[in-house]
Amino acid sequence: MFEQIIDQINGFVWGPVMLTLLLGTGIFLTIGLKGMTISHIPYAFKQLFKGRQGSGDGEISPFNALMTSLSSTIGMGNIAGVATAIGLGGPGALFWMWCAAFVGMATKYAEAVLAVNYRETDEAGRKVGGPMYYIKNGLGDNWKWLGGAFALFGSLAGFGLANTVQSNAVSQVLDTNFNVPTVISGIIMAVLVGGVLLGGIKRIARVAGKLVPFMAVLYVTATLIILLMNATAIPAAIILVVDSAFNGAAATGGFAGATLMLALRMGIARGIFSNEAGLGSAPIAHAAAETNSPVRQGTIAMLGTFIDTLVICTMTGLVLIVTGVWSGVPQGAAMTLAAFTNALPYGDIILSLCVALFAFTTMLGWSYYGERCAEFLLGPRVITPFRVLWVIGIFVGTQMSLELVWKMTDALNGLMAIPNLIALLLLSPIVFKLTKEYFEKENRERATKSE
Repeated sequence: MFEQIIDQINGFVWGPVMLTLLLGTGIFLTIGLKGMTISHIPYAFKQLFKGRQGSGDGEISPFNALMTSLSSTIGMGNIAGVATAIGLGGPGALFWMWCAAFVGMATKYAEAVLAVNYRETDEAGRKVGGPMYYIKNGLGDNWKWLGGAFALFGSLAGFGLANTVQSNAVSQVLDTNFNVPTVISGIIMAVLVGGVLLGGIKRIARVAGKLVPFMAVLYVTATLIILLMNATAIPAAIILVVDSAFNGAAATGGFAGATLMLALRMGIARGIFSNEAGLGSAPIAHAAAETNSPVRQGTIAMLGTFIDTLVICTMTGLVLIVTGVWSGVPQGAAMTLAAFTNALPYGDIILSLCVALFAFTTMLGWSYYGERCAEFLLGPRVITPFRVLWVIGIFVGTQMSLELVWKMTDALNGLMAIPNLIALLLLSPIVFKLTKEYFEKENRERATKSE
C-alpha cells in the first residue's frame, strides 16, 4: 500500500501537470528576462572565469559555487537518465531535453539571483540561503511554512538521491568490474566523504573545484573520441533527433517505437532530473558565493544548466545514437555502458571511473544542500548529527536493495519543486527589476569608458 501511494505521488510530481509547471515557469521567466539568459551566455562565461576570485561577502568563490552545484547535477542523470529518455522516448527526447535546458537556464538564473539577494548570516557567521530563505525573507512570515516544506523535502531527498543510491551504484560498478567487495567500497566512500564534510562548505567547494572540471573533461573527451570515430554518422543522427521530436520514432531493432508525446515527456522529465532547474537545489550553493551582485552570480549559475544538459547530456545522447545502441535491448546505464564498451578500448573502465567520480561529487554537493535544509528547520545544532547520518547512509546504501528508495527519492525530489516554483513566480518581479538595474548600470559604465 505504501509503495502504491509513492507511485501515485510520483505519477503527479513527474506527470504532465508538474512538467508543464516546470517548463511553463522557465518560459515565463525567459520571456520576462527578454531572452537575456540565452543572449548573455558569452557574458556568463566571462563572469565565470573572473569568478575564480570572489568579491564580496560569502564563503566560497563564485567559480567554486558553480562547481559545487555541478557536483550534484553532473551524475547518473547524464549517463543513465539520457539513456532512459532515448530508450523510451526515442532520439527525439534529446531535442526536448535541449528545449527544457534553454528555458531552464532562466529558472536557474532566477533561483541564484533570489538566493543571493535574500541570503542570511547564520549563528556561525556563514552566508546561507536557498528557496527556504527567499520564501521566508521575500514573501514574508506568512509564507514561512512553505519554506519549511521545501527544507523538509530537501533534507530527506538527499538521503536517497545523493546518498544511498549513489553509493550503491558505485559499489555495484566496482564489484562488477574490479571485484571490490561492496563492504570495502562502502567503508572507503564513507571515510572519504566524511573527511571532506568535516571541513564544511569551504572544503566541499575546494574538492568540487578540482574534481568537477577533471571528471567533466574526462567524460567529454571520451564521448568526443567516440563521436570523432563515427563522425560521418553525426549529421544523420542530428536529423533523426529533430525528425523524431516532431514525428515520433518508428520501431527498430529492440526499440518498441515512440510517439511525439512520449518523446516530449521523457525529454523534459529526464532533462529536468539531470540539470535540476526548478528543483531549488543549486541556489543553496550559489547563496554561499563571495559576491556583491545577485545578478552576476545568477549569470554564472545559469551555466550549470548549459554545461550539464546542452553539453554533457547532448554528447551522451549523440554517442548512443551514432553507435546504434539506442534501439537495442539494454536500457539506462547499461545502454551507455554498451556504447562505451563497443566503441572504446577500456571503455567500460573509463565509464566506471566516471560513474565513481560523478557519484562521489554528488554525495558531497547534496550533503551541503541537505545540511542547510536541516539547519533551517532545526538550527545549527543539527549539523553534526546530520553529517554523521549522512556518512552512515553512504555505507548502508552499498548493502541494500534500493527500488523503493528510488521511488521515494523521485517523489521527494519532485515535491521540492512545488514550493520553489511558487516562490519563483511570486518573486519574479524582483528578479526582473534587479536584472534591469544591473545591466542598465553596466551599459552606463561602458558608455562612460568609451567616452
